Amino acid sequence: MIEEAIQLGVLVVHRGVVIAPLYPRLRPHAEYVTLEEAIPLGFHVGEVDAAGSVPELVARNPLDANVLLYDGEELLGAKQNRILNVTVLIAAHAETRIPVSCVEEGRWSYRNAAFAPARSHAYPELRRAKAQRLSAEPLARGVAQAAVWDEVRAKAARLGVRSPTGAQRDIYTAREGALAELRRAFPPAPGQAGALLALGDRLCLDYVSRPDAFARLYPKLLDGYLLDALERLDGEPAGEERLAGFLAAAGAAPSKGEPSAGLGDDLRLATGGLVGSGLALDGELLQLSVFSADETGPKTRVARPSRRS
Repeated sequence: MIEEAIQLGVLVVHRGVVIAPLYPRLRPHAEYVTLEEAIPLGFHVGEVDAAGSVPELVARNPLDANVLLYDGEELLGAKQNRILNVTVLIAAHAETRIPVSCVEEGRWSYRNAAFAPARSHAYPELRRAKAQRLSAEPLARGVAQAAVWDEVRAKAARLGVRSPTGAQRDIYTAREGALAELRRAFPPAPGQAGALLALGDRLCLDYVSRPDAFARLYPKLLDGYLLDALERLDGEPAGEERLAGFLAAAGAAPSKGEPSAGLGDDLRLATGGLVGSGLALDGELLQLSVFSADETGPKTRVARPSRRS
């Protein structure tokens, strides 16, 4: 399914950072809108109840369109900021509980009733750690919350950022100047539906089936790529063979679909060299996130996710 859907584009290299556009090989069939499009139209994400639950939120979709919530997408507000653990497609006129992790360790109090989308996604190293946790726990859609907090705390320390609530968002805000300088080197390409990042031996692939949806997601994903890049600038850049090999390995990795929290099937893939997740609907690959894995990480396994963390 993966090799049939995705084609690698021309690499862009700047200061040792490599980002290659990914293009769809097939015409997309499934219709959906992104969170950025849906929120102004009345789509709502909030706590499950007044008390709240760290690993779950509730999404209410009054629209006639399905809404795609992307792996690692950050939601700001309510009792604490969260990120999506996996991609979820929320059906039109449906209410769905979604699996999330907290990325603001020091707050558990309301700022507002509804969440707003952040200007950036979770950075790839955090998403990689989350994906490896998911692959190691066959019946989970949730992750070990302490591990997420540890990673955010460590990132802030490495980049010299202090946050009163331990918020991932504050790291991006503090390093905005450096991110802005790097952004200009990696503009979106027409028709692009994904991106493959290489920072030395660390790779991250993101893909959605619709180029129009990716055009809205790319600026947020790019900031995550570049936040990781700030720690690895001016290294030896990966070549096209390395990226093409990673894409081929993702295509060859065993995967299996199980019912998603929303529409479609969750896909999980993990080998000794990579780990990832995705979403398929009626045989069409809608979304995919794949990361190079630590060799000491989980071996080949297909994990069945549960409906609750």
